[in-house]
Amino acid sequence: MDQPTLYAEPGASWWPLLWGPVFALLGLGVEALTGPTRPLLWLVVALLLLLPTMLWVQGRRRVYEVRLTPVALHQGREELPIRDVAAVEDVEPRAGAKVLGGGWTLPRGTEAVPIALSDGTVVTGWARDADALRAGMAKLLAARGGSADA
Repeated sequence: MDQPTLYAEPGASWWPLLWGPVFALLGLGVEALTGPTRPLLWLVVALLLLLPTMLWVQGRRRVYEVRLTPVALHQGREELPIRDVAAVEDVEPRAGAKVLGGGWTLPRGTEAVPIALSDGTVVTGWARDADALRAGMAKLLAARGGSADA
């Protein structure tokens, strides 16, 4: 059963897919100013640049996606069940705390969201808008009757 999404951040936008075609159009334009044009060549260049960019964007969307549902926090490919979360407000970040999502450090451009788990450990979640993610998780904790404070 699909759960409603309470908070979401895509890992990347699709606009970088325009890089290859724009570069090819610029190349075709410069070539048109300087002599005979080879549109088929520039079409191949656009496709050759488009394909790896598509893979790069798709990979970033999977690895850096943040999604909060009523049952779990998804950070990249890792899932943290909300039932395992004890608190998200007033949690002190700990040095060496596990970073959710499988990375060693926070993804660039994100802020840390320390999360206290039911077993007493603290893990580090992340989001571009850490306050919005923290607020969404605190609402879920309050709704289940648990404490949203540490």
